[in-house]
Amino acid sequence: MNIIDLVKQNFTQSIETKQNAQAALAEPITRAIELIVEAFSSGHKMLICGNGGSAADAQHFAAEFTGRYEMERTPLPAVALTTDTSALTAIGNDYGFDVVFSKQVEALGQAGDILYAISTSGNSLNVLKAMEVAKARGMNIIIMVGRDGGKMAKLLSDSDVNLCVPAERTARIQEVHLLTLHTICDGVDTVMFK
Repeated sequence: MNIIDLVKQNFTQSIETKQNAQAALAEPITRAIELIVEAFSSGHKMLICGNGGSAADAQHFAAEFTGRYEMERTPLPAVALTTDTSALTAIGNDYGFDVVFSKQVEALGQAGDILYAISTSGNSLNVLKAMEVAKARGMNIIIMVGRDGGKMAKLLSDSDVNLCVPAERTARIQEVHLLTLHTICDGVDTVMFK
């Protein structure tokens, strides 16, 4: 295969994955938007976590709320638990990497807040532990995963939201994750400010 065919193949696969995800995710994304609007409107916040590319998504997502997405509006309370290097390294060093997010959820999360947990596999141990703490604190949970949702999907209750991309390849899952984040931002802004 030559390089131009490889490039075209990646675009085609991305388009196909997004088309499949549209059918699977339209309703859960709508539920996620409603849950986030409810939390923000009642004075609650969203805590966001993930590893690697999902950490970058967490930071991107938080910035869209605390700054702006596409319109000028009041900043909204979203915190990426991936950005405080002192907390991450202190917790990781003193307790282990498995609890770098759960310790922060324990410190910052309150009933009515949302934990937005991101993992392409759905099996990240530190994200699973953060979900367990969030449940114990009475927080709502939205997961953004791929494949079959992994262990994270099994921890959800009926009031939580599972945004599971029906794909196997990590790159394609991450591409749909970014589109999902932007769609949620657009929906929250539309409901709250237009």
